[in-house]
Amino acid sequence: MTEARVGRLLAACLHQAIADELPQRLDFYEEWLTSEGLRDGNIGAGPMTAVLGFLRTEGGAYDAVVARAGRLAADWTVQSLAPMRRRAIGWLPRAMRTRAAIRVATEIVSSISSASHASARVRRAAARIDVQASLFCAVRGAAAAPLCGFYVAMIVETLRQFGIGAAGRVVHCHAIGGGPCVLTIDLAGAASAADPAMAA
Repeated sequence: MTEARVGRLLAACLHQAIADELPQRLDFYEEWLTSEGLRDGNIGAGPMTAVLGFLRTEGGAYDAVVARAGRLAADWTVQSLAPMRRRAIGWLPRAMRTRAAIRVATEIVSSISSASHASARVRRAAARIDVQASLFCAVRGAAAAPLCGFYVAMIVETLRQFGIGAAGRVVHCHAIGGGPCVLTIDLAGAASAADPAMAA
């Protein structure tokens, strides 16, 4: 069976998030997140699984690192979109812009790992995103808490990049009880966010 391919984006975002949140531990994680691997984009699922496994032993720092990595993934992806696509999404009415931004977020999920994909259902006040085969949540034993905070942070930040204020939470995590990771994004009454993508 072919090993899932891990996209360059995740490795780069985790490396930067560790540097931001756990700078004293960066040298340790660079045993797997090597400069050559980051440059060439050839860090596989095995080293990435090791990084995530060790991060889970860092206590509360795990959540801070993966959330920071999720926000970076959203920021870097939106800024790298073709300028015409960014502007076109920014010009859409709010409801259509929300759906388009969530589509960008689901594309990020697929870019993280070739085994992962996400599906989304958007209502006026909320969105539900199901993430299949989350790389973050592939653990041998049941976890005590959700491990897929990366996706919540990434989706909320993607929406913010397009001027949509939102809040998210994990409803179900594969690491706790099998099945897909299920996230809900609250869009009701959220204030408009700053819209750096639309100004680009």
